[in-house]
Order: sequence, then structure tokens, then C-alpha cells
Amino acid sequence: MRKAGCLHFNESDLRRREFLRVGSLSLLGISLSQYLELKSGLVTASSEVVHSKARAQACILLWLEGGPSQVDTWDPKPNSGFKAISTNVSGIQVSELLPRVAKQMDKLAIVRSMHTEENNHPEASHYAVTGHRPNPAMQFPSLGSIIAKEMTPRNRVPAHVLTPGWETEKQYEDYFKAAFLGAEYNPLVTSDPSQKDFELADLSLPKSISLARIEDRRSFLNIWDHLYRQKVERAEHANMDTFREQALNMILTPAVREAFDLSKESDRIKATYGRSGFGQSLLLARRLVEAGSRFVTAAGYKFNAWDTHGNNNKNHRDELVPLLDQALSALLEDLEQRGLLESTVVLAMGEFGRTPTLNPGYGRDHWNHCWSLVLGGGGIKGGQVIGASDEKGAYVAERMVTMGDIYATIYKAFGIDWEKTYMHPIGRPMKIANSIDDMTGTPMKELI
Repeated sequence: MRKAGCLHFNESDLRRREFLRVGSLSLLGISLSQYLELKSGLVTASSEVVHSKARAQACILLWLEGGPSQVDTWDPKPNSGFKAISTNVSGIQVSELLPRVAKQMDKLAIVRSMHTEENNHPEASHYAVTGHRPNPAMQFPSLGSIIAKEMTPRNRVPAHVLTPGWETEKQYEDYFKAAFLGAEYNPLVTSDPSQKDFELADLSLPKSISLARIEDRRSFLNIWDHLYRQKVERAEHANMDTFREQALNMILTPAVREAFDLSKESDRIKATYGRSGFGQSLLLARRLVEAGSRFVTAAGYKFNAWDTHGNNNKNHRDELVPLLDQALSALLEDLEQRGLLESTVVLAMGEFGRTPTLNPGYGRDHWNHCWSLVLGGGGIKGGQVIGASDEKGAYVAERMVTMGDIYATIYKAFGIDWEKTYMHPIGRPMKIANSIDDMTGTPMKELI
């Protein structure tokens, strides 16, 4: 045992690399200080000024991976196996599988005329979360990464979070990243928050190390660095100090750790959201936006769960829609009670819809020609239906809406210039609200 003043430490205490990896970002494969170093561009000119009329401060994306059937959810038709029911907004009906959300339809707008350009899961997922078709020569940032870049970070909480990540199909995780904007705008990825003893390892100290001990180590490290820099002075040390300090502050700041701590929630509220991976991912999303996150994707369904090529009705009735109905209704009520709904955009969608007719296996196949999504909160006016499909929910009958239009509407809610372009590293401009035929999306004036 060696002694330095009143500080006691052994050789393992002096392992600078191990010290800097306390609470290592194992899910990202980098240390927390490295993660924060990548976030050196957090405060940019574009993120310092937010439009004075903006109401949205955060967004929660409910990612319904695989593609829900529009006629069995938000756009009920006679060719659905389920009845249409009235909502708390006169004239708006939804599927009988959504009785809880039906009572809160005044908080949500339904878009029934979505039209997108990809019909396979990987390409369509990329298109839905970036607004661009895959291009081998270019990578595109996700909606969440753009919002994280444009908005000022809050309270040391990760601005962009994906919960949970994919265990196997990691390529889908890539679609939610920041591409050329820089890794500082990538989402922080968690494990399944419904698992027992869920915690974010990145913010968790080993049991053998107390907060007081970390403070002592920080003091010692400051002395060590001071002596070293008397011999070698380099400009990069200033940045190293900043990122290390941010990493330690995140670990040592109770509000940041508690944002990821679902044990702070009562059993009653956990049950209200549903004990499923999807329900708990939404509960975690609420905690994160309340703490300061800007964009959280709740992706708690099993991989491609909504991809109902077989037994569509059974899967929608028994497994898929009840989880959505419970968790989404709980989220809307919870946000409203906490005074967060007016500042939080809620967007629920998959990558496309399903065919209006059943296949021989009683399933519905991929369908990008016309499908539905819902959005609300953050100043977006609910209790409305935008667009219309034909009598079978197959094609757009009235007012086609594109992903670029959805993005433009959300950007306007945040006070972000939806006509903005970024210059891609290959020298081509990239629209942040890209629409079909390289047009710029248009905000839906009825909603915002």
C-alpha cells in the first residue's frame, strides 16, 4: 500500500485507463469520457437559438417494428376482422382493439394517407427514420440525431436514446445513428428495461467503489496530471479535462443516474404502462424526457413483431395492439398529468403498413402505398384526421403525406427550420425534411 498525503491507494487505483472506464459504456464499446469527447460539438450555432414560438422540447418515438396493419388499427375498414369504435372525438373511429387510446383521441392526430417508397424491412426502416432511401455512396442521419444536433442539450442527460437496442440485427441500430453529423449525436443504447434489475451499466459504479472514493480519486488524478503537464504541455489536455469532467459529472450527478433508474417508479405505474418490454421502454422514455433527453425511441417489441405474414388477426388481437393500447394511453395520461405533453411530441409508427387483403396464411404482407400513423403533443393539435385512404385502405384517396411532411411538422414544433440542408461530406446538400422526388417536406398546417 502506498500513501499520498491522506489518500490511500494501491496499484490498481493508479490504472488511469481503468479509472477512466468506471461505469464504462459497454453497450457502445467506448468509455463514457470518450463518448462525451465525441460530444464536443454539443453546443453549436444552430442549437443555441430555438424559435421563440416553439413548444416542443422533446420527442418520443414509439417504434412499431415490422409494420402495423392500418385497417386493424387507425383506419378501420370493412375488410378488417375487427369492428370500428367511436372515440372521444366526434366523427373519428379507430379499431376496437384500441379502446383505451380511443378515450384520448383528442390528444392525437391520425394520418391515414402515408405514402413511402420502400417495401422491404431494412430499406423501409432506413427510409422511415432518416427520410432517405438507402444510398451506397451516402449515409444519412436519423430524425433523432438531427433533433439532438439542433437542440441545446439539457441537464447532462444523453440527448438521444434508443431503448432497447437490437440483440442480433444490429444493422437496424445503425439506421438510428447520426452518420456524418458525428458520433456525438448517436443514440445511447440501453438493454431491455423490462428485465429484472435493469440498469445502465454506463452510469453504475462497481460495488467496491463509493462516490466519496471517486471524488478522492479525482482529486488525486488532478495532482497527477498537474505534475505530468509541468513536463509536457499540450493543447489537447484541455479537452481531455473537459470530457473527463463531464463523464464524472454524469456518473456523480444523481439526477442523471435516477433518470435511468426504473426502481424509482411504483409498481402501480409500472403495471399501468404494462410489464412488457414495450411498456417499460415507454416508461423509461417518459423518465428520460422529464430529465432532459431530447429524443427517445421506444423499440420494446420483439424483432419484427408487427410483421404479420401469418395469423394477422390473432397476432394483432392477442399480442400486438393490446400492448400498444395500454402503453400509449398510459404515456399520454402520464405526460399530461406531469405537465409534459405540451412540450413532448409523441409519434407512433412502423416502417410501412400491411396489405388490405389477407394472404393464404391469413396474414397481411408489406404495404407502403398507403398506411397510417399517429402523432400529438408538443403543440401538435390532436383530435384530427389528416388524409384518407380508399374503401379498402389500399391507396391514398385524399392528400398524400410523406415522411418529409412528418419531419417538417415535427421540426416546426421544435422551432427548427425544416427547409435546412446539411452539406454531406461527398459534397452534396442533404435536406433534413426530404420528401419524394427530392422535394422538401411541408408542415401540416392543421396540426402546428
